[in-house]
Amino acid sequence: MIAKPVRAKRIPTASFALGSLTPGRVAEPQDGAEAAAILRAASDAGEAVVAFGGGTLQSAANAPARYDIALSTKRLNALHEYDPRELTAGVGGGMTVGELNALLARNHQFLPLDAPLAAQATIGGTLAAGWAGPRRAAYGRPRDLLIGATVALADGTLAKTGGMVVKNVTGYDMGKLYVGSHGTLGVIVRANFKVLPAPAVRRMAIAPFDDELRVRAIAHASALSIEPAALLIVDGFHEVAFAGRPRLFALLEGSDQVVERATRELRSALGAAGIAETRLLDGDAAASAYASILDAYATATADTSVTFVARGLPSEAVTRAQRVRDALGRVDTVADLRTGDVIVRVREGFDTVRAVLGRAVVLSAGPAAGVDAWGEVPAALATMRALKAQFDPRGVLAPGRFVGGI
Repeated sequence: MIAKPVRAKRIPTASFALGSLTPGRVAEPQDGAEAAAILRAASDAGEAVVAFGGGTLQSAANAPARYDIALSTKRLNALHEYDPRELTAGVGGGMTVGELNALLARNHQFLPLDAPLAAQATIGGTLAAGWAGPRRAAYGRPRDLLIGATVALADGTLAKTGGMVVKNVTGYDMGKLYVGSHGTLGVIVRANFKVLPAPAVRRMAIAPFDDELRVRAIAHASALSIEPAALLIVDGFHEVAFAGRPRLFALLEGSDQVVERATRELRSALGAAGIAETRLLDGDAAASAYASILDAYATATADTSVTFVARGLPSEAVTRAQRVRDALGRVDTVADLRTGDVIVRVREGFDTVRAVLGRAVVLSAGPAAGVDAWGEVPAALATMRALKAQFDPRGVLAPGRFVGGI
């Protein structure tokens, strides 16, 4: 039975604006059934709905073509199930990434979603945006850790996929379909995860270097026998720890013995490259330094600021980032030596970024940037359109937000 929709509360709408559009009202369902009922009523009325979590990655998609209701997931923040012995947790899509990891930390466990602005970013929004951070090379992507989901669909039904057991999927793993769909196929109201034991030691090694040492530093760091959980070359990004010169960040995680051995090897490698000092931060200080990088990805520094991400081969990340700097001068870049991602933040020259990097999508943008979030249209666009037509034939869910105006 489909629950009757509850009248939306009178919530100020200005903070839910996307592009030039502000929703007519905001709905805050208290559970999945109510979220589904809101979508059913919107479908019947011909209204458009955009799911809204913490808003941290909303500019990673285009503004909607129509926008009547903002469906806030704020109240969908329950811890539904958690079994520390089985390393599984089921949570509401509106729970923040920070809240979930605080709960897991009580049992020395964690979920490496690496979401920017984790205190605001919601679980459902992080999945819907298709976010995948630097530690995915070590722990897998968020979608790889997802073992089940409950999704409110445009016709008012609740679709469940997977469950609370790690090996429970037969046939198509439909939960993965909604990851990266930016809320255009359904609203994630619950997500079940495989969680991981927290590393005994977390250490951030930071090595500022002069530009003439760049090639040698990268070559030595890339040849380490114990790979860091994350290995980044950061240029610019003044809000990131130890801003100033270019710097290498190596996040080391594991047992005390492994981290100590990795630290010695890293220091020796960088010393051989000519870098005299490697600064070490442990525990909360290391986590804070790492978070400062992630948060910068989702921070627009001006009305016209845009941060792009372009995927690629790890071996080519540094060269590609350098090409952008050569073309545009002093711009903020991150070259991810483990995943191959290149992050670029600019205030102008958007077309140049894409000309240099190929397909680059927007991670964050200021309100006056006026740039298409997707750029090049993929070859699979026809298949994507067919999926949208199947799941949302009336165009209720975030119309126009996805690539190709889907």
